[in-house]
Amino acid sequence: MNVDELLKLYAIGERNFSGVYLHEVYLYEAELIGANLSEADMIGSNLCKAKLSRVNFGKANLCKINLSTADLAGADFTEALLAEANLYRAELMGANLSKADLSGASLIQASLIGANISRATLCRADLHGVNLYGVNLRRAVLTEADLIGANLTKVDLSGADLMGASLIRADLTEAILSASDLSGANLLGANLTKVNLSGVYLKGATMPDGTIHD
Repeated sequence: MNVDELLKLYAIGERNFSGVYLHEVYLYEAELIGANLSEADMIGSNLCKAKLSRVNFGKANLCKINLSTADLAGADFTEALLAEANLYRAELMGANLSKADLSGASLIQASLIGANISRATLCRADLHGVNLYGVNLRRAVLTEADLIGANLTKVDLSGADLMGASLIRADLTEAILSASDLSGANLLGANLTKVNLSGVYLKGATMPDGTIHD
């Protein structure tokens, strides 16, 4: 199936495109609201500014995809591959990213309020300054992730792996960190107001005051 066929079928009411192969295609500003793209292979495709709210991307291969400024509110990315994806300023409010692989992805200025990112892999992901207020990041893997200046207020990071992550000036007010691993993480200038650090692994971490945890 090519892009023209996909858009024509969508226009006449078709929504099931599960398993479709669309490598490196151009779908700039396309409207595919509510479509089923589960298990689709869309490596390197350009969906910048596309309207994709409530789309099912479950188990899809979206590595190196461009979803910058796309509307992905309520979309389902369960177990999707999003390694090195561009999600700059993407609207991901209420999206399900559970178990998704976002290794090396850019989420700068993305809106993730109400998103479920539990058990997702975000190794070396760029979340610089991102608003993650109240987001579920339970058991997520965030090793060496860039969370500089991020808003992590009331975020659930229980059991998360933040080894070597950069949390400089991050706001972790009331964040849940039970059983999380922050070894080697940089928390310089971070706000840890009302955070319970008991049971948190902090070996070699740089604390907010600049001291190194033993």
